[in-house]
Amino acid sequence: MKLKSILAKTPLKRWLKKDPVVAVVPLHGVIASGGGKLRGEQLNLMGLADTLNDAFETKGLVAVALSVNSPGGSPVQSALIAARIRQLADEKKVPVYAFAEDVMASGGYWLGCCADEIYADQNSVVGSIGVISAGFGFTGLMEKIGVERRTYAAGENKSKLDPFSPEKESDVEWLKKLQTEIHENFKTYVKERRGDRLKKRKDKELFSGDVWTGSKAVELGLIDGLGDVRSFMREKYGEKVKLQLLEGRKSWLQKTLGLGSQSVVSETVQSVVGAAKAEAEWNKYGL
Repeated sequence: MKLKSILAKTPLKRWLKKDPVVAVVPLHGVIASGGGKLRGEQLNLMGLADTLNDAFETKGLVAVALSVNSPGGSPVQSALIAARIRQLADEKKVPVYAFAEDVMASGGYWLGCCADEIYADQNSVVGSIGVISAGFGFTGLMEKIGVERRTYAAGENKSKLDPFSPEKESDVEWLKKLQTEIHENFKTYVKERRGDRLKKRKDKELFSGDVWTGSKAVELGLIDGLGDVRSFMREKYGEKVKLQLLEGRKSWLQKTLGLGSQSVVSETVQSVVGAAKAEAEWNKYGL
């Protein structure tokens, strides 16, 4: 019997013919420079760098899928993460697909735009292409309870937007200028990445900071279609495609003790301090 015929009847041929692999990178949580855990890990480039490198080094890789569930957060970290993904995709010549879960909004949508194509569930919340800054003013409360604010600074602009001092119109104008510049950068990025797929090129509608369901986002050209990662990949690469979920690396000590990327004390402090802010980000979308 010929060797070719023997190989065709043995498991060796099946072993040699490897199934296509799609690396799935979860991008879940608020985008922020710090660590901490609240509704999942916070997203930042430092925490994701190793995971992204691993994703694009996966054996048998045919594509990378981004599973996005984020209400946004830091515009800087959003841009850094998106840029790193594009760098790796271009270097490895691997297509990237983004899939929205509950929310792909604000910085979350920035992350989605780094993909070659974007998909969502019909009920996903997509968009929020805008910039927001929120805070509190305590001047009335301080006066009521008899607390005196004492601030000493070198530099006339060091105490801008101090929540314990009366709000100044000049400070608000300064903040709005910053927001406008960041908003313009966001709009430019979306236009560059989505191109002619933006079916309604009306800044007032697309870039108002509003959000839409997945179905409406398709009409606006913000995403390419409706679908989930498993169904899409099986249709594109066949039923034997393997989805390989990648998660952040942890040291042996972290795995053994069940720790995150920071110490227990630091983790607790971060969670308490950031709780209200993170919850506010999610609550904007009813979650």
